[in-house]
Amino acid sequence: MNEKKTYYTYMVRCCDDSLYTGFTTDLEHRMKAHNDKKGAKYTKARTPVTLVYYEQFETKQLAMQREAAIKKLSRQEKLQLIEARKNHENN
Repeated sequence: MNEKKTYYTYMVRCCDDSLYTGFTTDLEHRMKAHNDKKGAKYTKARTPVTLVYYEQFETKQLAMQREAAIKKLSRQEKLQLIEARKNHENN
């Protein structure tokens, strides 16, 4: 059977308060990898990291496009995105 994958674009807040954006098919596994210093080179020296934002996509291409778009945002725009998601989840 061909199981449909879900792809995620996500942001984590690093221990130095910087933000890292990536994509994955398994958020829980990816967060563990980041915090075990087996994730991205950027986060290895900035653990622990905390998941602060994610979006779901049906294709890898869409997730990667969104990752690229988020990476182009300013820090302030990224923080606004995080805050908007937080407010949406609380309503």
